[in-house]
Order: sequence, then C-alpha cells, then structure tokens
Amino acid sequence: MSEHSPSSQGIPGTSRRRFLTGTGSLLGGAALAGAFAAPARAEVPGLDVRPIPDGSQVRALVVGTGYGGSVAALRLARAGVDVHMIEMGTAWDTAGPDGKIFANTTTPDYRSFWLRTRTKQPLSQFLGFPLDKDVPRYTGILDAEDFAGITVYQGRGIGGGSLVNGGMAVTPLRERFPEILPTVDPAEMYATYYPRANAGLGVTSVDTAWWESTDAYQYARVGRKHAQRSGFPFVFVPNVYDWDYMKQEAAGAVPKSALAGEVIYGNNHGKKSLQKTYLAQAAATGRVTVSALHRVTSVTPAAAGGYTVAIDQIDTTGAVLASKTVRADRVFFAAGSVGTSKLLTRLKATGALPALNEHIGKGWGDNGNVMCGRANHMWDPTGKLQSAMPTAGIDNWDAGGAFAEVAPLPTGIETYASFYLSITRTPRRAEFTWNPATGRVDLSWDRAWKQTSVDMAKSIFDKINAKEGTVYRSDLFGAYKIWGDHLTYHPLGGAVLDRATDNHGRLHGYRGLYVIDGSLVPGNTSVNPFVTITALAERNIERIVAEDF
Repeated sequence: MSEHSPSSQGIPGTSRRRFLTGTGSLLGGAALAGAFAAPARAEVPGLDVRPIPDGSQVRALVVGTGYGGSVAALRLARAGVDVHMIEMGTAWDTAGPDGKIFANTTTPDYRSFWLRTRTKQPLSQFLGFPLDKDVPRYTGILDAEDFAGITVYQGRGIGGGSLVNGGMAVTPLRERFPEILPTVDPAEMYATYYPRANAGLGVTSVDTAWWESTDAYQYARVGRKHAQRSGFPFVFVPNVYDWDYMKQEAAGAVPKSALAGEVIYGNNHGKKSLQKTYLAQAAATGRVTVSALHRVTSVTPAAAGGYTVAIDQIDTTGAVLASKTVRADRVFFAAGSVGTSKLLTRLKATGALPALNEHIGKGWGDNGNVMCGRANHMWDPTGKLQSAMPTAGIDNWDAGGAFAEVAPLPTGIETYASFYLSITRTPRRAEFTWNPATGRVDLSWDRAWKQTSVDMAKSIFDKINAKEGTVYRSDLFGAYKIWGDHLTYHPLGGAVLDRATDNHGRLHGYRGLYVIDGSLVPGNTSVNPFVTITALAERNIERIVAEDF
C-alpha cells in the first residue's frame, strides 16, 4: 500500500475482507443484474453461421470478424460478392446456465477467458487480496495473450474486439491525424469515412443533462472536478451504447447491463457491438457466411489461381476436430493487429508467402496504454453505482502526450477511488519475428519502454494528486504497484499501411491478398482506436471493390 492506507483515504468502517467480498473481478465487481433474466437469443439474427466444408471454393475469404473484417464483409456483400468469414472464437449465440449469453463481470466463469484454466484479470488485486481464480478451459470471450514484456487483451468471438471494449467511440482531432496515418488524406477521412464509420457503428453521445444527475456517472463528475481544478480540459466522448436503454436500466424497467458492470466479458443488452451493426447489415444481404471456431493456419498461392487456405476446426477446449483446405479467389486478413501480424510473419518466414516484403511484422505499438488508480478523500465519493460504459476523458495530449479515459471501478460499494486508462504518445515500436526453435511468433516488446507512457500519464495525475492532496492506489496491479504498465487493450500495427501494403491495404508481392484491420495503423491513434480502424477499412474497401472486383 501507499503511505496512506486505503482506510485513511476514505473507507471508514469497512474492513478489507468485507470490502473485497464485493470485488470479485476485473473492476472489483459490479452490482448484479437484478430480478430480470436475459433471454437466450442469437446475437446476429439471420447471420449464416456454419462450418465451412472441406474443399470449398469461395470468392472472398475474410479472416476475422472484428471491425475491419465486418466492414469488408458488408461492403463486398452489398457489391454482390459472396463472402465467407473465418472466426477463431465462438458465435456467442447460446445462453449459459444463468440464462445469459455473456458472463457477468462479478463472476468470471468458463465464458470469460480464452483457453485458460485461471483468469488473468487486468486488475489482479484489491486491498492486497488476489482476484484471479481457477476456471474451466474454454474458448472464452477475452484473450490475455502473453508476450515478452506485455499482455495483449483481445476479444474472441463473432464481433471481435467490439465484444469486450468499453464502447468509447472517439474520432481523433483532425490536427493530430497526420501523425496517426501520414499517407492518408485527412480531408477524405473527415468528410467521408469517419462520418460513415460513426454512422455504421451507431455512435451517439450521452444526454449531458441526464449525465449530470444520474448516480451512475458520479464517478465521472468527480473526475471532471479534479481535472478542471488542476487546469486540464475535460471532454465528453461518444460511445456505442444505447443511452435510452441505460436510462431504463437506471429506472429499473429493463435488465441491467452497463449498470451491472458488464463490459470486458461481454454486454448482454445495451451495447451496440458489431453483431448489432455491421454484421447485422451484412447478414441482411444473404451473401455472408461465418464459420466460428475455425482457425486459419496457412495461405499459399493455388496452382489454379487464387489461394489455398488451410483451416483447423476446433472445439471449445481448443482441440482440433478437423483440418480443412479451401480455395479462395481473394483473402482479407482481418484477425486483428496481433492475429494478422503473427500469421503473416509466420507465412513469410516459413516460405508459404515468401514474397511478402521486409515490413511484415514491423511497426507494432500498444497505443501507449497504462492504467492507474487514485485514492480520493471521504468528501469525494465516486458512488456505489457506476456505469461500465465510459463517457469522458482528460486531454493533455498537446502539453504532456496523454489522453486519460475516466474509467469506472464498479464494485457495488463505495470505493472513494478514481480509475483511469491512459493513451500516450509513446514512440516505441516492436517487431514480430518467427522463432523456428519454438515454432512460435515472438514480439520484441521491452517492458521498460512503458516508462515513457507512465511519465506522460504522470503529467496529469501527479498534478491532480498534488492539487487534491491525494495519492495513487498501489493495490490494483500487484503488491505496492501503482501503474498498470504490463498490458494493452489497443494493439496496433504489424502490417503497416503503405509499407507492408500499398496505400489501400493490398499486400505487396501478391495479387488478391489484403490487410484490413488495426495492423495497418502504425502503433498509436491518440485516442481509443476502433473508430479509426473502421473508417480506414471503409476507405480501403471502397477502393478495392471499385478497382479489384
């Protein structure tokens, strides 16, 4: 703990053990969902989900169902192209024993983590007690993938990262765009593709009058007060949550979702994940098929043209049920920054796609992610009820290189704590390389590189602590550890636009191979990245459809 114990920082009359009882998960634990039961239902009504037959021939194969892949599938299908999507995770269309599709944040279970036998929660401790627990091995929704020096959190299932993020849908300021994607015309992005992405994702802003009065955002109002008292700009941030639904949650009229703390293990009701937006529209075309629990292992040029794609079908323990070979006229890599980069790095190094260029695997970054918590005074309660969907941030990018999301810590009891996820202007970039000795792809990330991100985040929080007379929490990420510098939620790069590909995502060296996900973005977006990934995919697929099909 810090020199000021949690009890002296505003938890009077609450024992550590009693306090911990309500904190069994990532964010400490949220209020339960109340008397309502979530109905068992398919998340993407009408989407054709079935195993791809061995020997199939497809016109367009999309590897992954996240933001880039979903955009590609929709636009190709609307142009009359039949699309088959390959998804390593599950369909998330069947309710569990509690009647819900997704597990509650308070009680991680077999649905929560990808092929682990013990949870690996970003917040691993609370008040000195460990939070992780044993769970059955299962193809769960959140992958905590370990590399040297960093753990990368990723969504697994139809919908990819949209299943597990907080929904913060941020378009970066236009003046910052050239440092994000220097070879892309800002005028076309801000006039056409960012608006198209925001519309497609269902991005809206919270009703600020309601925000000012609801108990669920008291924690954010405290964050605003502290930011503004220290002279930092406080900004509202759009989100993909259904705000009318959240208002009904607060009124007790519908099953609680965001107000039950549902976020990193999926959201059962109000969040507009890709299943409710791009994938639902793709399903309506009748031209999109998805194979869940399928994993692409190889892509090689086919003698008859196009590409031979090797695919393993797995079960929910990760065991291989069948190995298949299909032929695709064109292949779109959309497995996310890590998935696409690892696959392409291996295919180049092992001779499956030897003509891929020297930029494959390079330019990977973590979007400068670091997390921290602050212990507030008793006169600054953050509230027992906290919405899991963030709505605001502290912008010190120009002066200190950091944008800090004012994040929830929904324990269901008063914590007197403020929690933040920072995005920083980190210069560090790593490289994926093939390790023939282990048969794995390694990442050259150095944990020490996070210090630049910590220093940038401190440009905000050192000043706030000095002004408010508060201290950092040191019980969230390990014993006596202030900074969550071991992880990222925002992997970017590895197949960078206009380096590994041309300026619209066509891979150099092979006609008909494309990258259309976050691996195109060189390491940093200055804000939460999924709107930029979506907008870039909209830009690229428009050109590809017009010129290549």
